[in-house]
Amino acid sequence: MKINRAFKTELNPNNQQRGAFMQHAGTARFVYNWALADRIERYEAGDPTNLYEQKLRFNALKDEQFPWIRKTTAYCTIEEAFRHLDTAYKNFFRRVKQGKAEKGFPRFKSRKRSISSFTMRGRIHIERGRIKLPSPRYGDSIGWVRLKERDYLPTTGVKILSVNISEKAGRWFASVQVEMDIPDTESGTSEPIGIDLGIKTLAVCSDGTTFENPKPLAQQERKLKRLQREFARRQRGSKNREKTKRKIARCHAKIANIRKHALHNASYYVTAKTKPSTVVVEDLNVKGMMANRHLAKAVADASFGELRRQIEYKGQWYGVDVVVADRFYPSSKTCSGCGSKKPLLRLDERTFVCEKCGMIIDRDLNAALNLASLVNGVNRETHGDCLRS
Repeated sequence: MKINRAFKTELNPNNQQRGAFMQHAGTARFVYNWALADRIERYEAGDPTNLYEQKLRFNALKDEQFPWIRKTTAYCTIEEAFRHLDTAYKNFFRRVKQGKAEKGFPRFKSRKRSISSFTMRGRIHIERGRIKLPSPRYGDSIGWVRLKERDYLPTTGVKILSVNISEKAGRWFASVQVEMDIPDTESGTSEPIGIDLGIKTLAVCSDGTTFENPKPLAQQERKLKRLQREFARRQRGSKNREKTKRKIARCHAKIANIRKHALHNASYYVTAKTKPSTVVVEDLNVKGMMANRHLAKAVADASFGELRRQIEYKGQWYGVDVVVADRFYPSSKTCSGCGSKKPLLRLDERTFVCEKCGMIIDRDLNAALNLASLVNGVNRETHGDCLRS
């Protein structure tokens, strides 16, 4: 089976290569903004345009108005910037039609707000410990760029589609998208697993495995507040203000990395490690939970949507069926032993006590067992309509 997969790793560029990265990222941002302004102007004039027409107009005036582009930037970077704008433009109007976004246009990219990044296609070569990127037709080439991690990027048996170079907190990363063949895996052989998501504990599986919520934002919040107060005191335009800004960026990057590590551990366990026949996850109303000002920060820090996304695509890789329980299925209120349902279960009740059969069990584990039972036949007769792929 052929799949598209991305491998992201950190680069170790020299100062000249860092400068070339910044030039390419600046050009990609400039072309994106030029194309967006052109789209808006022609849309308001009643003469909508498309990607092909835009590229023809840009190439006609590029050498006269923007001669620096040809000398500093690979042509594939410009092509990808146009494609990104075309995708963003279409997606935005699709969301407007669906009522998910307000009327208007996509936002312009700011040098201060946007993450420096650009995408390249073409002659990309990968060897052990280094990667070679396409170069401009004229001017200095980037050449081979060292990697901080060896033997992670695939070198054989794959077709390299593109590479995205991005900067985060002063560190440069390469995300290589490849087309690769993976063996057709047989369906999982072990029992189905139900996963109950929560804030106190990130995930509780029906086999008794728990994944603690690292709460990275709560751990770093005190330091983050101190840095933000320091940033507010600094004089605008000063070097000390830029230093504090970089400290804040590094702190946010650390928070994101801790969160990603916990999510990948949980999603890998329930798919590749245990190889269950089916994984049942909850369909949480995250948007409604975010409306609660007491829970919003904790819910955002847990990142339930990202965990579900990882489980879904890793399930496809490893032959595990992923189904979603109905949002209104009472997994926490139902006894996993006798099936009786409690009329009321407060949030502070962390232990489930069944009044009918007398079973005492952890609240989250009880919910996970109920989710798993939806596919192994125990509750299918009464709750068979609570599952969807």
